[in-house]
Amino acid sequence: MKKKLFIAGHKGMVGSAALRKFQEDSRFEIITREFSELNLIRQKETEEFFEKEKPDWVIVAAAKVGGILANNTYRADFIYDNLMIECNIIKAASDYGVEKLLFLGSSCIYPKFSPQPIKEEYLLTGELEYTNEPYAIAKIAGIKLCENFYKQYRRNFFSIMPTNLYGINDNFHPINSHVLPALIRKFHEAKIGNKPFVEIWGTGEPLREFLFVDDLADAIYFLMNNLEAKNLYEDLKITHLNVGTGEDIKIKDLAILIKKIVGYQGELKFDVSKPDGTPRKLLDVSRLHSLGWRHKTSLEEGIKITYEYYKKIAEKNSKI
Repeated sequence: MKKKLFIAGHKGMVGSAALRKFQEDSRFEIITREFSELNLIRQKETEEFFEKEKPDWVIVAAAKVGGILANNTYRADFIYDNLMIECNIIKAASDYGVEKLLFLGSSCIYPKFSPQPIKEEYLLTGELEYTNEPYAIAKIAGIKLCENFYKQYRRNFFSIMPTNLYGINDNFHPINSHVLPALIRKFHEAKIGNKPFVEIWGTGEPLREFLFVDDLADAIYFLMNNLEAKNLYEDLKITHLNVGTGEDIKIKDLAILIKKIVGYQGELKFDVSKPDGTPRKLLDVSRLHSLGWRHKTSLEEGIKITYEYYKKIAEKNSKI
């Protein structure tokens, strides 16, 4: 009999990548729901869905997400919506006999001034970045829900924390997107418009780690098939697992790489009056490596795939 897998948030960048990965395995019957069919913020709807479908496995990729501006502007929405989504799913999963649940967090859960590279143990050891504090607190609550449903009820629920993601179904909005997709769009539009230079915020010196979203989906598949909550909480003695590449790059060098891939011939101009943000954000992924998983896609290869995807979107939008 096939295992019933519910992917919550299958339309997002992470959920859609997980859907593509698990569709390759005929052992799974994959269940998805559009937002119009199932509002996970509503407890009654969520409970009725779990009672009817009774999934065996659950991947919690559903979340309200956004960039710095959105996080800082809609602070109440970000904490409320994300708390409700994870509370409703995790409680219903416990009540209706889900065998295994994986909750996806974000590296913003860690203190603003964490030592580098960031180990799992650094959670709750310092203050959070103020602009995304509501989102981070909601994600920390999700980690603690999984941990304590294991401790009290022995539910096989655990959490993973991915680093900065990019790839298919990314957000390329000119204001709300993250740095890598924002740069892809900037360089593409500068190339098409024959602009003499591209302006980049800050000095370009901060270091960031990037993981191709299909590699994250591969990690999710690996961990769902090879990790149990007991391994995390009792053997490794941690509350969640970092997922990343263990490698980082200066924003300046990232811009040069994207410029090359896009084929833009103009100059780079760094606006040093704009903030750099945190100097470095690199996850310690030694525990993930010890379990036998490593990323497969190089940064250059991943950006090439993402740029080809973006060009199709840009071309489609230009015809509307």
